[in-house]
Amino acid sequence: MRAIVFHRHGGLEVLEEADLPTPEPGPGEVRVRVKAVALNHLDLCVRQGLPSLKLPLPHILGSDIAGVVDEVGEKVEGVEPGLEVMVQPGLSCMKCQACLSGHDNDCPSYRIVGEHVRGGYAEYVVVPASNVVPKPATLSFEEAAAVPLVFLTAWEMLVRKARLEPGERVLVQAAGSGVSSAAIQIAKLHGAEVIASASTEEKLQKARELGADHTVNYTEQDLVTEVRRIVAPKKGVEVVVDHVGEATWDASVRALANGGRLVTCGATTGYDVRVDLRHLFYRRLSLLGSTMGSKGDLHRIVRLIELGKLRPVVDRVLPLSDAREAHRLLAERKAFGKVVLRP
Repeated sequence: MRAIVFHRHGGLEVLEEADLPTPEPGPGEVRVRVKAVALNHLDLCVRQGLPSLKLPLPHILGSDIAGVVDEVGEKVEGVEPGLEVMVQPGLSCMKCQACLSGHDNDCPSYRIVGEHVRGGYAEYVVVPASNVVPKPATLSFEEAAAVPLVFLTAWEMLVRKARLEPGERVLVQAAGSGVSSAAIQIAKLHGAEVIASASTEEKLQKARELGADHTVNYTEQDLVTEVRRIVAPKKGVEVVVDHVGEATWDASVRALANGGRLVTCGATTGYDVRVDLRHLFYRRLSLLGSTMGSKGDLHRIVRLIELGKLRPVVDRVLPLSDAREAHRLLAERKAFGKVVLRP
């Protein structure tokens, strides 16, 4: 099969086309012919290398996959060749207490397709049968690939971790990212008032089209001042969604109301942040970490997409051979929503 791989960690130059053996599904697994695979910032981090991540090389990136089941292994029931599917990228043992309680993203052996095991920058990928979800007929493969990781992550952040309530105010940082474009929609679905931040008027306009009630250009305006102007003098928001890290951390904390919750799932601009404990305890703030979401929640999200309550956001579609260009666009923040590759 044709695939985009890297044999060493590094810059864009390490991504290269290769011909690899087509993987065969084992017991309980299915093989999916990849029709579309969407990028995440995770792809850039894995390509560059993470201190704790040791991978057999060459590695294939790609967590967000949509395609057609091509072959099924032994002991697979309920999934047949020809089924159009989306791939839930979280892998877990499905036996431990966390998995059996519906919190499989808390499994001690939790892994992510495209990060810890080979992913979807290829013509085929093999995954457990429990990790495929039927694709809504209303979505193209490119749109379907733009759903799993970002909507699961945003749902876990807002619904499971922050426990968002109707009428609360939410600040969504970096509205142009995949996670943030999903978070805006999920927050509105749950009755929140949404303030979205971004670096360009074009991105702010698209955030408003997704439902954001207010927008702030953080390159031209002081974010905290604008949040307090929108909400009320000397007050802030109940929830902040932040995956940017160092560049936005201080503003995110200061934008919180007393008793507010900051939930984060990433650190794309750096991880070394400062927390003033006096503010933390005196203002009764909550700092919440979040990673991915449960297999069950993806089914709920897909149903909401079928009902027209949520929609994936695709910025552009490129051929698989343009993986380097796709990585460049993501790194330079040139996209709103998801960049998708098509084998």
